[in-house]
Amino acid sequence: MQEPSITFHTVTMTEEHAAEITSWSYPPPYNIYGWLPWEQMQMLGIEFGDPDIRKQQYVSVLDQQQRLWGFGQLFPMHEVTRLGLGMRPDWCGQGMGKAFVKAIVDEAIRRRPADEIDLEVLAWNERAIRAYEKSGFRMTDTYERLTPEGMALFHCMVYNPAPSAGATDSDTAGPDQTM
Repeated sequence: MQEPSITFHTVTMTEEHAAEITSWSYPPPYNIYGWLPWEQMQMLGIEFGDPDIRKQQYVSVLDQQQRLWGFGQLFPMHEVTRLGLGMRPDWCGQGMGKAFVKAIVDEAIRRRPADEIDLEVLAWNERAIRAYEKSGFRMTDTYERLTPEGMALFHCMVYNPAPSAGATDSDTAGPDQTM
């Protein structure tokens, strides 16, 4: 059930937020979205374990009480900003997916307003796909690509905020990251 009083905003991801995010544990089949331990990410300098990448590409998604709900990655490509995102696992399925995604999209638009915005989502992640569709994303392509688990089927979804029939705020988003 959605709590209409919750609103989201983004801030540059802090080291404290990054460490907290690496401690999250998703239930199967979403457990593939987990991260390496924080100390290992820092040592390897990968993703938000690298302070420069964290500052340039990652945002934390907070509510008005400054609680960390998740993160977004805003990966710059040629005339495209590719999103990766993940919501705190115990808050998935609470009807906040559309508002959560909107906060990340708003930040992508603020940073690079001329860019197309897209994301990749595993084809089996129907919960995330529904939230993305209700947030204004449309499926444009389906393809296989390599993941740490082997080949997997992905959908590419592009932000096109035309109103969609039946969209409600009560839909949920699961974690999804661009790997």
